[in-house]
Amino acid sequence: MKGNVIHYFAGDHTAKGFFTLYDSCFQDTGLIYKLNGTSPCVKSRLMKRLAEASLKKGIALEMIHRSSDPEELDGVILPGLNIGFVDGDCFMGSGKDIDTDVALDKDLLAIHEDEILGLKEKIENEFSSAHASFATGLHIHDGLEEIYINQMDFTKANQLAVDLNDRFFDGVAATGRTAIVKHRFFGASTPHGVIDYIDNLTEGLDKRYFIKGRAGTGKSTLLKKIAAAAEELGFDIEMYHCGFDPESMDMVVVRELGFCIFDSTDPHEYFPDREGDEIVDIYEKAVTPRTDENYATAIMELNRSYKSYMKNGIVILQEVKRLHDGLEQIYAAATDDSKVDALFDQIKAELEA
Repeated sequence: MKGNVIHYFAGDHTAKGFFTLYDSCFQDTGLIYKLNGTSPCVKSRLMKRLAEASLKKGIALEMIHRSSDPEELDGVILPGLNIGFVDGDCFMGSGKDIDTDVALDKDLLAIHEDEILGLKEKIENEFSSAHASFATGLHIHDGLEEIYINQMDFTKANQLAVDLNDRFFDGVAATGRTAIVKHRFFGASTPHGVIDYIDNLTEGLDKRYFIKGRAGTGKSTLLKKIAAAAEELGFDIEMYHCGFDPESMDMVVVRELGFCIFDSTDPHEYFPDREGDEIVDIYEKAVTPRTDENYATAIMELNRSYKSYMKNGIVILQEVKRLHDGLEQIYAAATDDSKVDALFDQIKAELEA
């Protein structure tokens, strides 16, 4: 799908379990259609069709992908119309309920009830195993952070934050509004590996700042300070969490001021490739020189170890997708396509009215 559309995740399988940000993404959406039902595929299918119909009319879109299968959708937002659609299993807020199970043959599903329950139990167990593998990786990663934390000059790091905030906001008048802060993920651990939508999310911005550094060098803290300054002035902010450790930040976008600043290190390492791109190197500015060389062996071993657990988590997510595909085959055989079409027509007619 091309056009005026941005892509992101609102939930991710992380070192701290499945971490959800759906409520934040829909916080200022006036009309929310909650698609309830047992088949995620039917719900995603409806949202894809609604997104396609909106794009044909030139309507701007936000497409929220499912981290366990990024080709599927968990939500769609039409910000210009103040309307959203979301998988009811993801969103805890209120909305207009749509029962997608009307498109399913319940008698046929009853025949496969034991198989369905067995697959769901296996899927949940595999997700728990993936989370545990990611958690072990994060614990090892903490050791990597400790090396760099002990070599940090925090006075210089704090001054870097002050200098950047002066650059971004000096002379910028407060809006007088209360800022809307939306929390999202630009990337996620998926069965296809770690993927991100940074290029898409930053496409229309005048300035992009690429933070270079190492584990524990304060990239997330720097981003939080910049976001706090923008919020104090009343500018709306997009806060993108780390898909590995969701309590850390990886990117801040302030669209009204035309800039973003993000952690541009592995596994989402980017380099300037267009006018307006600039590197902010924390390692160079605030870390003891030759730290990489002085601790090379320990750094190499910790990197190798934590990445092995990350890769193992991805392998487990691949098994989850295999199991989930089997589950969806059962639902697909019980789906009446004409009833899915009727649901789509019903929602589309309401939107057009």
